[in-house]
Amino acid sequence: MPKTLSPAQVDAYARDGFLSPNAALTRGEAAACLRKLEAFEATVGGPLTSDRTDARYRSRTHVLLSWVHALTRHPAILDAVEDLIGPDILVYTSTWFIKEPESAAIAAWHQDATYFGLRPYVHVTAWLALTDATAENGCMEFLPGSHHGGQRPHRAGVVAGSVNRAGQAIVGEVDDAPAVHAPLRAGEFSLHHTLCLHRSEPNRSHGRRIGLAISYVPTSVGHLGVKHKTPAMLVRGVDTYGHFELEPAPKADMDEQARAAYARSYEGYRASYAEQVSLEHR
Repeated sequence: MPKTLSPAQVDAYARDGFLSPNAALTRGEAAACLRKLEAFEATVGGPLTSDRTDARYRSRTHVLLSWVHALTRHPAILDAVEDLIGPDILVYTSTWFIKEPESAAIAAWHQDATYFGLRPYVHVTAWLALTDATAENGCMEFLPGSHHGGQRPHRAGVVAGSVNRAGQAIVGEVDDAPAVHAPLRAGEFSLHHTLCLHRSEPNRSHGRRIGLAISYVPTSVGHLGVKHKTPAMLVRGVDTYGHFELEPAPKADMDEQARAAYARSYEGYRASYAEQVSLEHR
């Protein structure tokens, strides 16, 4: 029996490729995390969306900041993920997706699997909202059942103002008539399959839209990279496969050990990602 999801929810995820909304943080807890994010932004020189801020801080801060690491291990999230992929779980990466007030930033239709290089296709993303995510401010939209169609061809660097740094988009037309908005209240999260097509529209509101996307894989998953052993963090269960370079959890925010681990983590991940993007042009 599932730990936290009902059998009907597990079936819905298998059918649709996503499940939303799901409860994790209280609104007060989400607000506290938002204050910590703002303090971190002040420490690194400004909003993570700013050109003045080192772009690397958008990714993998679960290796650098203990409070982000705690979010990736939140029992409500991990219990739901376990119901979908089993008890031995790695965090492959985490990414802040922030849209500033009245921002034109979008995510075009895409699949997470495209440049991750993970096989088999069982990776699940939890998208945790720290602010309300609505149709007005550019919440995610999903195409139900699209994960059954397999991997679609993409191109990187083709979307101007993309909230995804790779600027990727599916090649060709996408029938978006069945698209479903997935609004979230602050503290809630959605789950989506790595092959489920999704996008997000501009932020037409006067407030920030902030979410943390956490990519989870079972330890049995492998990586296609041939030049680099990709980093990942064990957050539940055991790893008997050794496919990834296991990362340490941060003991304190941005201490010397965490900074060193984060530098290794970020460079290892970016090298692996770049290798997968390069295969597009062969």
